[in-house]
Amino acid sequence: MKFNLLIAGVGGQGTVLASKLVSAAALKLGFDVRTTETIGMAQRGGSVVSHVRIGDCMYSPLLPLHSADAMIAFEPAEAARQLQYLNREGKLLLCSSPVFPAGSAGYDKASIMEYLKAEFPQLIELPGSSLIGENAKTLNVALLGAAAECGIFPFDGKIIKEIIPEIIREKFIDMNINAFDKGKGAYREHTGKN
Repeated sequence: MKFNLLIAGVGGQGTVLASKLVSAAALKLGFDVRTTETIGMAQRGGSVVSHVRIGDCMYSPLLPLHSADAMIAFEPAEAARQLQYLNREGKLLLCSSPVFPAGSAGYDKASIMEYLKAEFPQLIELPGSSLIGENAKTLNVALLGAAAECGIFPFDGKIIKEIIPEIIREKFIDMNINAFDKGKGAYREHTGKN
């Protein structure tokens, strides 16, 4: 079994923590895992990309272009920026709420969404308002919940929820478990599977 996942966001959104949760869950299930991050000016809202490779015969933690089986994107511009990593049959889960760098005029979200939908008609788009619960900082874990619910992972995604207490500091455990459940609910609501 081989599974390549790309997690794309901007500094402060928790892409690195999301990759740690997925990796820890896969390791707990006995899979071989390789991970790495590419971080560009993350403290200033720059691009942060986590590469997660699960399975046998992996010699590099970096994903080759067009090799990702799935991408979880925390905002539209980062999804478009990293799209070259996703294979044509890959799943794309996107939080459609944009994050604009401080001091910027923003970007044309409508054009980026049009491009993403044209390239990947099977795009799963969830608005941030449906994912953010107690704290906007838990968007990352909510997206993992949505990803688990839609079957992105090559294993039962509920293991990620079970791994939260092992990775997250104690005072934030309940908040993150609630965020995971909120993400699952957001996906069910999006697809009408309530």
